[in-house]
Amino acid sequence: VPGENELLIRTHAAEATKADCEMRSFNFSVKWFWLPLRLALGVFRPKREILGSYFAGEVVEAGARVTRFSVGDEIYGSAQLRLGAYGEYVALPESYPLAGKPSNMSFIEAAAVPLGGLNALHFMRRARIQPGETVLIIGAGGVIGGHAVQIAKAMGAHVTAVDAGHKNEVVVNWGADEFINFEAEDFSDREVSYDVIFDMVPSSSYRTCIGLLKPGGRYLCGNPRLSVMLRTFWTNWLSDKSATFAFAKEDEAGLLELKAMIEAGQITSIVDRSFPMSQARDAHWLVETEQRRGAIVIDIEQSEGES
Repeated sequence: VPGENELLIRTHAAEATKADCEMRSFNFSVKWFWLPLRLALGVFRPKREILGSYFAGEVVEAGARVTRFSVGDEIYGSAQLRLGAYGEYVALPESYPLAGKPSNMSFIEAAAVPLGGLNALHFMRRARIQPGETVLIIGAGGVIGGHAVQIAKAMGAHVTAVDAGHKNEVVVNWGADEFINFEAEDFSDREVSYDVIFDMVPSSSYRTCIGLLKPGGRYLCGNPRLSVMLRTFWTNWLSDKSATFAFAKEDEAGLLELKAMIEAGQITSIVDRSFPMSQARDAHWLVETEQRRGAIVIDIEQSEGES
């Protein structure tokens, strides 16, 4: 039931994210924030039992003080740590990161945009990419990396993507100029330097990445270890290169900018496939094992046996 400042949203689709899988199992790839997350999400059991943060759906009821949206609006956005987007309905404050759904995307396609799109937009802005610059994206086949490839290309960059070989075709289709299969080749073996390196892989060598930057180059880490967070300060202080791990802000302005880019054809869908809720286990398995080429979405409205 929505409060006076809330929307009741009928959820059509929700992205199955790495964070969903990590919260379900409480096994996080970056370990340093284990304790604060345990306190925030529940010490002995989850405070919120329904997963799902990123979704697309339709407003079916609006509280008396709601001004931004009306019943019938098709929207997309984030439920943040309130979660609940795997449910058929979710009630959220209108102040949350919500915006009108891109008109040229389905609910399934739009549900896969907020997480990857907002993070990629944040880091590509901080990279201050200029037309003609060279950008290396490590982990380009993920939902954040896939959006980063497209946004960097829209900014005029020459993009080299790094990921597993089975993601080659889809990453090139997203716009990457070059692809490096890390299973067959170490990207650092190439005698190439870059203006910008965007790194989504926690196990990457910080020293190697900084060494591959051109003078004045920028390193951006989207999934930092605590040691990397500390070393960025030394890099910024002692060299002409810059390093950042600043986390993305989720807001309506970012969603509206992504919507404009999508409707202009600068960003296309990164959805690999969708599953009905009855097959959510399979969806999570694909995300956890990285046996996917893009985003995995749960189709909340699809019943088992439908295609």
